Amino acid sequence: METVLIPKVGSYEVTAESFHCDFKHELQMSYLGNYMLNAADRHSTERGFGMRYLQSANKTWVLSRLCVEMTRMPKQYSTLNIQTWVESAMRYFTNRDFLVRDIQNDEVLGYGKSIWALIDLSTRQPVDILAINDGDLSNWIERDKPCPIEKPGRVKMDDDVQLICSQPVVYSDIDVNGHVNSIKYIEHALDLMPLDHFKENRLKRFDIAYVAESYYGDELNYYMSKRSDKERAIRITRSCDGTKEETEVVRCLLTFE
Repeated sequence: METVLIPKVGSYEVTAESFHCDFKHELQMSYLGNYMLNAADRHSTERGFGMRYLQSANKTWVLSRLCVEMTRMPKQYSTLNIQTWVESAMRYFTNRDFLVRDIQNDEVLGYGKSIWALIDLSTRQPVDILAINDGDLSNWIERDKPCPIEKPGRVKMDDDVQLICSQPVVYSDIDVNGHVNSIKYIEHALDLMPLDHFKENRLKRFDIAYVAESYYGDELNYYMSKRSDKERAIRITRSCDGTKEETEVVRCLLTFE
């Protein structure tokens, strides 16, 4: 029987469906983020360290940081090739990269970088990534494929930060791990901007750092700081049990042009 070699880089085809696009007939950033995370899940599953295997061992991947930088957003109905690969792996964190290509035009539209941690579902504490399948994940590291964007950095808030709104965590916010879905934070952050801002500006890059988890019934508080005409920093905190005490859960940086 012929041996099928699995490449280190995963390649997946998706379509920018109409109901995933905005009023400019372009794919929304949150759906692009979903495409990337789905590609990451498929890539890891096909190579033996995916969510399905990990959950059977009472463990799961959690996203720590994500940045996406695009030269342009995919147009409605365009067919995309999402590539993803593991750039590096340490004991408690692994770095995963992404490439987005328009298949029809053979045009690279942008890249993404992400940092992931592996946690125990009972203790919610990090566990040793390199212990999975006796360290097999190290065999899938691709060191030679470039991802020419800056890695996710620390988002700093300026002194002019203002509370924009507060809203409860609801059913549709919750993912398979029982806490707020990573992509939902992106949606909520973008919803803080008025529609006219998106008419006049293009979202070039989105950076997000996940600090803590939030759960159904929590109140999320959204703070914004205008760092420049082209940058908005967003801080999201959680309040629970009717108290005024707030815990930071997410920081974002939106870069427009």
